[in-house]
Amino acid sequence: MVITATELKANVGRYLDAVSENEVYITKNGKMIAKLSNPVQDKQSILDSLVGITAENPVSLEEAKRERLGRR
Repeated sequence: MVITATELKANVGRYLDAVSENEVYITKNGKMIAKLSNPVQDKQSILDSLVGITAENPVSLEEAKRERLGRR
């Protein structure tokens, strides 16, 4: 959902209720300036956002363990 800063000021309670279901993006002078989101995110959406981060440099479990233990 995208709203203006003026609309947010006029209806803050309504958008605080709405943020439990959707992220609310706030614009000012036509530019995106902020995002309201629920602090308790769905774990699946967090996982989905992380998928592919290490795809460019795959590391085996053993290599990860060696690297982690080598730092101590």
